[in-house]
Amino acid sequence: MSLEGKTALITGGGSGVGADMAVRFAEAGARVVIAGRRIDALEALAGRHRAISPCAADVTDEQSVADLFRAAGPVDIVIANAGMAESAPFVKTSLEEWNRHLAVNLTGVFLTLRAGLQQMKGRDWGRLIAVASTAGLKGYPYVAAYTAAKHGVVGLVRSVALEVARSGVTANALCPGFLDTEMTERSVANIVEKTGASPDEARAKLAANNPQGRLIAPAEVSAAALWLCGVGSEGVNGEAVSISGGEI
Repeated sequence: MSLEGKTALITGGGSGVGADMAVRFAEAGARVVIAGRRIDALEALAGRHRAISPCAADVTDEQSVADLFRAAGPVDIVIANAGMAESAPFVKTSLEEWNRHLAVNLTGVFLTLRAGLQQMKGRDWGRLIAVASTAGLKGYPYVAAYTAAKHGVVGLVRSVALEVARSGVTANALCPGFLDTEMTERSVANIVEKTGASPDEARAKLAANNPQGRLIAPAEVSAAALWLCGVGSEGVNGEAVSISGGEI
């Protein structure tokens, strides 16, 4: 497929799924703007392809998001990918932890997609994509705040999809299972610390959630995002696409 002439903005673009998406969208011909709080990581990734530009931004801050879109210029594809995850038993989850998850994983998506749609007003084509999680479709123990935020993302996307249904814009969510990324490695380290399991045992425990018995590769999520931007995807709107080997 070709995305020549399109501009894609990807939050959380310095690592994991966001970084993989940035490279693959650039290889497909798009101009790509990656955003995040760690400018060093963004600049390092931008060095991998001339079509990728870095821009420091905090998705939880309304003004920062507005400045990001102003710097990016007109965009055709907006991927709200920035996220964070921490685990704790529900009864030990602090209000601070709860608010932090909602701020990054839900409010950040709201601010990013809203700014993107504002830019797309009056155009006949646009794509709004949120990277959610299977945690937006089911429950997992010890991640109540994360799960609540991701459920919110799925609901947000479904509402936005109905508002844009008569335009050329679509809004969808991608819901991967446990990924083979840096964020999962932090989950592995947490399991090791709290249970005494080996890293391999902890990784296998996470992979076991997938009926295929493996972690999901970032490239699989990127492929789904590219598909949503390709010819023939016009009727896919308001969907929460599970990428989980059949987990859900």
